[in-house]
Amino acid sequence: MLLGYEFLSRIHFRRCPKENYKFTRWLMKEGLLRKWMKCPSCSHVMKLKRSYGKKEAAWTCRDSCHKGKTVSRSIRSGSMFENSHIRLHTWMHYIYRFAQGLRLRQVDMLQEGITRSSATLSKLADKLRRVCKSGMKRMRRRGKQTVGQRAEIVMIDESKFGHKRKYNRGRASNRSSWVFGMLGIKNDRRRPILKIVHHRSVRHLLPLIKKHVCRGSSVISDGWRSYRRLQDEGYNHLTVNHQDFFVDPVTGAHTQNLERFWGICKSTIWRQRGNRTQKLLRDHLDVIEWTYWRGKHHNNGTLGMLLHDIRKKYPV
Repeated sequence: MLLGYEFLSRIHFRRCPKENYKFTRWLMKEGLLRKWMKCPSCSHVMKLKRSYGKKEAAWTCRDSCHKGKTVSRSIRSGSMFENSHIRLHTWMHYIYRFAQGLRLRQVDMLQEGITRSSATLSKLADKLRRVCKSGMKRMRRRGKQTVGQRAEIVMIDESKFGHKRKYNRGRASNRSSWVFGMLGIKNDRRRPILKIVHHRSVRHLLPLIKKHVCRGSSVISDGWRSYRRLQDEGYNHLTVNHQDFFVDPVTGAHTQNLERFWGICKSTIWRQRGNRTQKLLRDHLDVIEWTYWRGKHHNNGTLGMLLHDIRKKYPV
């Protein structure tokens, strides 16, 4: 049985009693489970009791002060898996699939046998979205979410995200949210910043641009009137009039990269029905940002960063 990140890539998620103990040890090595635990009664270090059959390993203490009784604690205590009845193998299988991409559908994962219930997949997805959201919050607190540095071109635009009924069933909703996007482009690297805005006026959009786009950067946008003051604010502002052409024949300016990115975001969120409420839409936008800002810049890939952020949010 392989240990390390290759362990998850080979998907050794079988119900084999001989591999359960090695699997538990691997989770401890990665910092997802406690490596040791003190007894809540006598403060002695508890021993890890190996699992047999479908049972999980547990921490036990049989000190003499317990008068013949055995004090036990779950192996999940203090971890992300605490108070969850979902098998650890199912958790890690879903974490691996979640790290593979954003266009995953529940029906595909149900066919793979990760779990038999879509409600279980929704709980798993919600927990991992919180992990990604906390990772982005830590990065924003350090002030590192800025674009336009080192010859990076920035494209800005707004798009309307509305809830669509699946198969024309359910109550029709008129709720729609405007999302303001700033996409930093340098070679093959893409770094999006997505913000929900209530209005598209200069009073709402200009502060976001000044906060997240470095002064002096090259900014490309359409002819929306809220962007007319960017040149006066110290930006190299290029515009393209979409009523006449998609690529400016003089400057060569265009926003096709951001338009294509809007299509990716909307199809991803629609597949997961993540635009039913504004709060849920904001969570999905955070996951998209996390993928491009953190997931793709880790030495061990998106999976390595996901495990890293799990350890940060649920330290054991």
